[in-house]
Amino acid sequence: MNKRNNQWTAMIIILMFGLSLFYLGTDGFTAFTAETARTSNLLEEQPKLPSVTLEDHEGDEYDFSEFEGKYMLMTFIYTACSTVCPQLEMNVKEIYEQIPTQYLGDDLMFLSVSFDSERDTPEILNNYRENIGGNGEIWRMARIADKQQLEATLDGFDIIVIPDGDGDYAHNVAFYLVDPEGYLIDVMDFQDITGATARIMEVLEEDREG
Repeated sequence: MNKRNNQWTAMIIILMFGLSLFYLGTDGFTAFTAETARTSNLLEEQPKLPSVTLEDHEGDEYDFSEFEGKYMLMTFIYTACSTVCPQLEMNVKEIYEQIPTQYLGDDLMFLSVSFDSERDTPEILNNYRENIGGNGEIWRMARIADKQQLEATLDGFDIIVIPDGDGDYAHNVAFYLVDPEGYLIDVMDFQDITGATARIMEVLEEDREG
């Protein structure tokens, strides 16, 4: 009898130890994948956009203060991508088309930032924008030409970009919602267009009501 009790006690201890490791490894059961853990950390930290120089599809240069006072939906892309980036940007277009026009430009801007700054010149970015059908004033496409500034931006939002040596990149993908002061306030699933649109509208309506 004592032997069976000892076995049960040992099993319980092992189970509790395993659960403890799982708890620590998943940020308290909230992160079941590396991407979920990364998102959870970003939402907890709410980093601010760094001071960098953007060069947009028109060749105009400015920093993120250009968007001060407005919410911003951001994506990170490269135009030579033939897999997830085109779908990402078409999903942005769907969100853009679902936002009531009274919010566009006055309360909300869209910005797609290329991390392939050597190849994605303003001309290339503008061609890409035209192919997607994005508005060039409210939805801008830009690059960060300075490599250190680009790295600071990617690191700040914990964006993973890994070159494959053949001109393509492995990278994580999401919608990033930034507040009027330049702080990240949400990271959303790029495939959930309905959910992302609802979240953006919730933020915009609360801001106007407040």
